[in-house]
Amino acid sequence: MTGPSATGAGAITTVLRGAVDIHCHSGPSPFPRRFDHADAAFDGERLEMRAILVKSHHHSTVMDLLAMGDRLAESPTRVFGGIALNSQVGGINPYAVAMSLRMGGKAVWFPTLSSGRHIDCHPEGGGFPTATVDVPSGRVEVLGDDGALLPEALEVLDLIAESGAMLSGGHLPPETIAQLFEEGGRRGIARKVINHPNFVIGAEPEQCLELVRGGAYVEHEVGMYDPEGYRKWDPRDLLTWIETIGPEHTVLASDLGQAGRPLPVDAFIRVGSALLDLGLSESALRRIACDNPAYLLGLDD
Repeated sequence: MTGPSATGAGAITTVLRGAVDIHCHSGPSPFPRRFDHADAAFDGERLEMRAILVKSHHHSTVMDLLAMGDRLAESPTRVFGGIALNSQVGGINPYAVAMSLRMGGKAVWFPTLSSGRHIDCHPEGGGFPTATVDVPSGRVEVLGDDGALLPEALEVLDLIAESGAMLSGGHLPPETIAQLFEEGGRRGIARKVINHPNFVIGAEPEQCLELVRGGAYVEHEVGMYDPEGYRKWDPRDLLTWIETIGPEHTVLASDLGQAGRPLPVDAFIRVGSALLDLGLSESALRRIACDNPAYLLGLDD
């Protein structure tokens, strides 16, 4: 199946109207990108997308958006930024986090490409685009020798709690994400998400259910289940995850924007259609594509 299913293109766009993508890899970036943040907003208008959260592994995207303000003002799709705590921003750097959040950032991703888990899974960077420049990189630790969260990590959690932003476990191993989320909850963080548990992170459904019991959400990427995408995983597996975790704590996002890969809107349409054909209800699809990500971005605060 390569296009909208028997559900029909018109029907699926109606169901997905107002979708929110909290994992868009538009540019600028040292990795080749298909479009920039403003172009992502304009393309999102095809679904009347309510909002997009743009992510870079290498820098805070908040300043990008401020520089693109004139172009972004022309689109009804709102675009938000955040910061990923990789080596390129100084790792677990409370100063960089404070600036990102206080300039309007909505998300903090703990280490992704710099996490030990990611490096162990991709020791030579395999499976990721080749950067257009030489990117200095190093491993970023979140835990000290005693197994406790570093003091800097605790400072970052306090900053996230102060701003009401979203906390992502990044590409950390599930046990560390659980530790991070538990401490974040104690410090008042309500919005917590684990990204693509079955890619890099290696979290089993039962581990995710434990996180969900603590208020977390589980994010899955339509880019990985799109029949025209780069992994082409079976949407039946995605449906099993949704049924196991429950739509109440599941989020769909794209993880797209890279050069040579599908546009996020097209992947949402194809994967959404496949899920409906497999028996997912329209209300559940709206919950995971529209309502839950809107909550994580604080759009209704």
